[in-house]
Order: sequence, then structure tokens, then C-alpha cells
Amino acid sequence: MEFSPIKIIKQNIVIIKWVNTVKVLLLYPLFPKTFWSYDRFMEVAGLKALIPPLGIITIASLLPQDWEIRFFDRNVGMERENDWAWCDLVILSAMMVQKKDFHYLIRKAVDMGKKVAVGGPYPTSLPHEALDSGADYLILDEGEITILQFLEAIATGQEKGIFRATEKPDVTLSPMPRFDLLKRDDYLMMSIQFSRGCPFNCEFCDIISLYGRKPRTKSVVQVLSELQYLYDLGWRRSVFIVDDNFIGNQRNVKQLLRSLIPWMQKRNYPFTFLTEASVNLAEDSELLELMTQAGFFGVFLGIETPDQDSLEVTSKYQNTRNPLAESCRKINQAGLMIYAGFIMGFDGERAGAGKRIQSFVEQTSIPQPMLGILQALPNTALWNRLKQEQRLIEDKGVVEYGDQNTLMNFVPTRPISEIAYEYLDALWQMYEPTSYLKRCFQQCLNITPNPNSQQQIYFPIDKMLRIVAQLIWKQGLLMPDIRQQFWQQFWIMLKTRPQFLSLYLGLCALGEHFWEYRQLAKERIIHQLGYDPLTTRL
Repeated sequence: MEFSPIKIIKQNIVIIKWVNTVKVLLLYPLFPKTFWSYDRFMEVAGLKALIPPLGIITIASLLPQDWEIRFFDRNVGMERENDWAWCDLVILSAMMVQKKDFHYLIRKAVDMGKKVAVGGPYPTSLPHEALDSGADYLILDEGEITILQFLEAIATGQEKGIFRATEKPDVTLSPMPRFDLLKRDDYLMMSIQFSRGCPFNCEFCDIISLYGRKPRTKSVVQVLSELQYLYDLGWRRSVFIVDDNFIGNQRNVKQLLRSLIPWMQKRNYPFTFLTEASVNLAEDSELLELMTQAGFFGVFLGIETPDQDSLEVTSKYQNTRNPLAESCRKINQAGLMIYAGFIMGFDGERAGAGKRIQSFVEQTSIPQPMLGILQALPNTALWNRLKQEQRLIEDKGVVEYGDQNTLMNFVPTRPISEIAYEYLDALWQMYEPTSYLKRCFQQCLNITPNPNSQQQIYFPIDKMLRIVAQLIWKQGLLMPDIRQQFWQQFWIMLKTRPQFLSLYLGLCALGEHFWEYRQLAKERIIHQLGYDPLTTRL
């Protein structure tokens, strides 16, 4: 079916009406197995995915109200062939890690004679790759602006188009996401967004190239309305605030938290929150207190490396102002659990970086350190510098094996075999079961209890019973190396930190994923190198 619009002009405003209802198939591509996919844990808990795709369900709200929409997050449930036959238009959104399934879906749409439009961080950064697969419309940058350009284009009969924004949209005008389209019970958490952009200038980060250095925030009313919508839909579990730096605009985030606290108290804390923030969070005791009072149980920090020289090389100066271990201690003392990201492969990195990361992780008891190898992402300062230095390996591709296990796409300043060895050795040692369980236990002991808030991941009763049963069977009975440790730590937690018991047990259950994931990471590195760096030092 062709699009059949009528343009009506009223008081110099173009209004588009559609003679026939447009049938749209919204698809979110598959993720490969990564650090964050939690595959084994999801199987144990009876879940399908960590969080829903917030971007594409926001795009759904920007489409004309008289269009018919069918939405499928392929990580939760697959569309059927009759959905493809039914639709007129296919819309995809993807991150780089989803590239394999993203291209498969474009080619399938083309083969079936369907118009296909794409957007999201991946096509925004590398638009030529989507065009090469046959995409008709590229809705790039931020959808609040470019979706309107796309709708105007197809209303005038354009068969193809690339739509870009010359400015950043006012996110206070962003619509309510279509949470009603989700199979909510299949996700560990729901997701909302408060801000876009980050004030810092880390050389390797593509957030500032995608969303800018001036953090733009939604209004307090918007955020509370989104939470109320989730509440009205019956959600009573955890919510991930997906901002790349939740505290980028500290004045606005404090305004939000001061309103969120009474909202949560009035409803008896129906949610708990997790978010991402820069390490300078530790410098603001008021902000930490507001977050814990509002129901935040944890925060993901971009620590990257304990090596001060590497932090300076990559312009991550906010991590050099105070000792990183002391910052972690302050965040724990405020009542927040710490997740953290680490990277290897910075220019000038000294030998032994992997061991130094291991030591830092043990010192701070961060239970789930996400360790990755540096990638030069398109349009970042790192990408541009390495291109000028003729060190980019542009035909290698970006993020081949997920966002952690791909060797660098540039020529590093120390041997790649040395980096690969240290990466795998660190990953293997940090996720050795006894070490992992010890950190989970110690992290929960490090967190200061807050009697006026909730500090845990919310699990439905049936999911929690599945998790506990699996833990008792596997870690409490079948694994002799950790059996005694599991029971000792369990009873101490039950007696001394009962309010953190579900958080602790959730962390223990996640170990099932990481013990498999480290083996997968090893296989991926061996495939790229052609040998096992843990047994062969060239």
C-alpha cells in the first residue's frame, strides 16, 4: 500500500491527514550475549530482558494517532510472518551492538517490498551502513525533530530520505513513552529518561557527539507523570533511569529528587531506582542523601581505570580530583550500591593495567565490574585523533562481538597480545566464583542502611522464589568450591543486613551469567587473535 496523505493548510500551519490508515511494524533488534544481557540469570528468574527499549516506544508516541502500530522487542518475543504481511512500513531503532540483527531486518523488509525507516545511535553514527543494507529513510539524531521531518517527507511523496537535526530538541516537549505497548512482566526493570547530554569531555565517549555537552532535562511534572503512568499500569518493581549522566545538571536533578521523595512516600515506595552518574557524585553529600531518600538503590559509575595518567590522557579529569577508592566509599556510606565500568587499552597505558584494575575492584568490593577493551567510536574526539594519526583500522568494523569483547579498532601503543592477556586474566580472576561472591557479600555490608527508604531490587514473589530455589540447588548444594561460602554469607546477611537480602541474593544469582560470560569472552578473543593469550604469550 502506498502512503495516501492529504495536506491541509489552516492559518499557515500544515496539517497532514491520511486517507488510509498506515500500518507500522516497530521492531527492536536482538542483542548478542554481552555483559548486560544476563542470559543465564534471565532464564533462572523467568524473565526475558533487562530493560525495555525506551527510544522506540517514545518514537511510537510521535507517530500520527490514526496509524496502526504493532511493536515487538525481539529480545522478548518475535514478530510473526503475518505481521510482516500486514504492515506498510517497518521502523527499526538500534545501537551498534545490535548491528547483526538490524541489518537482517532491513534486508528482510526490502525483500518483502516494505518501506523501511531506521533510527537510533547506530545509524546516526554510521548512516552509510544502513543505506548499504537498503534502508529507505534514515531518521537520525533525536526523534523529536527528525520524526516530524520524516512525516512531512512521506506526506509529499518522497520515496527516500535522510533526516538530520541542526539543533538539539527541547526534551520538555518529548511525549510520554508508549509503556502500554510493552510486555512489562518480561523485563527486570522499566526505564525512563530524565536528561540527555553530559557536561564532561571524555575523549572516547560518543554521548557528547550524539547528545551534546549541555545536559537537557525533562520537567519534574513530566518525570512524575511517566512514573504515575507506570504506577497506573500496575508496575511495582525497579526503574532504571537511563541517563548517561543523571547528575549532569545538578540543580535540576535536585529539584526532581525533592519532588520525587514525597511522591514515593505517598505511594509507599512502589519503585526503587538505578541510574548512571559521574564519580563526582561523591563530592555532593546533599545529592547523595536526596537520591537515597528518593529510593535509589544503586548507581553505575564510569571509573574506567585507577591509573591517573590514563585518565588524563583520555580527558576524564573528573575522575582525578579525588581518590577513586575514597569516592566509592562515600557513595556506599550514603546508601548506594556501586556498579562500575573499566576500560583497557588507553594510549600510554603501562603494563599491568589489568592487575591494577583487579586490585581496585577487590579494594572497593564492586561486585560487577564491567571490563572492556577500548574502541574508537565514530565521531568521537578519539576517533578523529586516531584518524589523523593514521592509526584507525577502519575496515575492522566497530563492536564486532558486543560492546566489551572486541579488540581495539586502532593500533595501540603497547602490544595487542599483552592487552588481550591482561583483559582475559582480569576478567577470569574477577569472576572466579569465590571472588565474585565475596565482593557481593562485602558490597552489601559496605552500604549504610537507610531506614527511611528502600535499597534493593524489587522482584515479584514468584520470580524471587525461583531465584532462591535455583541458588540453593546450584550454589548451596551442587558447587562444592563455594557451597560453604554461600551458606556462611547467607546467614550473616540474614542476621545483620536483612533489608539487603533480596539485593544480595539477586547479585548471587547473576553470578550464573558471569561465570558463563567469561568463557564466552575468552572464545571471542581467541577467535580474533587466532590463539589463546592466557596460554600463549607471543
